[in-house]
Amino acid sequence: MRRDVFQAIADPNRRAIINLLAHQKLTLNGVAENFDVSRPAISKHIKILTECGLIIIKQQGRERYCEANFKALGEVS
Repeated sequence: MRRDVFQAIADPNRRAIINLLAHQKLTLNGVAENFDVSRPAISKHIKILTECGLIIIKQQGRERYCEANFKALGEVS
């Protein structure tokens, strides 16, 4: 299911994740360490951001790295 970009950026936690990933690539655990919510909650936010194209997850060895994809934000502007 393709989600709406507006739905994704409506949540303040998801906006904070995008802001965090705008500056650096992080693993899923690296993202979760920056928030006071559970790891499963962060995974849910990451999934929603990935489904709408705001985040790209790339496998590097055994780690999965998240990075921001700003092309999808063009829909908002």
